[in-house]
Amino acid sequence: MHTMFHRPSLKTWLRWLALFAAGCVALSWLAVLLLRFVPPWTSAMMLERRVGAWLHGESDFTLRYRWVPWKEISPQLPLAVVAGEDQRFPYHHGFDFDAIQDALDAHDDGKRLRGASTISQQTAKNLFLWNGRSFVRKGLEAYFTVLIELLWPKQRILEVYVNIAEFGNGIYGAGAASSAFFHEPPARLTAAQAARLAAVLPNPRRLHADRPSAYVLRRSQWIQQQMRQLGGPGYVEGEAPKRPPH
Repeated sequence: MHTMFHRPSLKTWLRWLALFAAGCVALSWLAVLLLRFVPPWTSAMMLERRVGAWLHGESDFTLRYRWVPWKEISPQLPLAVVAGEDQRFPYHHGFDFDAIQDALDAHDDGKRLRGASTISQQTAKNLFLWNGRSFVRKGLEAYFTVLIELLWPKQRILEVYVNIAEFGNGIYGAGAASSAFFHEPPARLTAAQAARLAAVLPNPRRLHADRPSAYVLRRSQWIQQQMRQLGGPGYVEGEAPKRPPH
């Protein structure tokens, strides 16, 4: 007796595809919601760095990461990264359209196109995604940015960001960076030290917080000036003025 094998119809394939997509969406919501309360044990960027070091035969590579809760981090560091990276952070909902327009206008004037990613976007990318410039990755970055902004308070976004950002080659987060560069716990970071950490964020594998170049020193001085103009740590602790900085 021969049994007939029926190839799944297009309708069946579409149903399976819809179920798979719904499952991915549900898992992503669950993961983001869980990470509102649970410290991430690693990030996508840390995993990518580990794999890259292994593939390139970097036998002496060591990844350093230690989660530090908000209350054990000097308030100068969250203020410094906001001053240097995303001054409208307390006001936007994940995307700074004014900064995007400014970057496009500068590009139209012949200047190099600069990034306009917010801290929320960088947190989404560092935590869940990979390096690259594809439309798929940018789309997923936007999706996770929306989830983070919906499910996390602003302070949690900053707490995760300063814990998973790369401040040096293989050195992730405030805990590892303050120990490696200044031999201090993150709670004792000064405004100058915090500004220097924020100054290397554009390229932490070439710029050094402990051996600052002239560029890092100039940028850290500018960041300290911005920190003062923003009004101090209260700016990232719920005391921001009614109007965002221009």
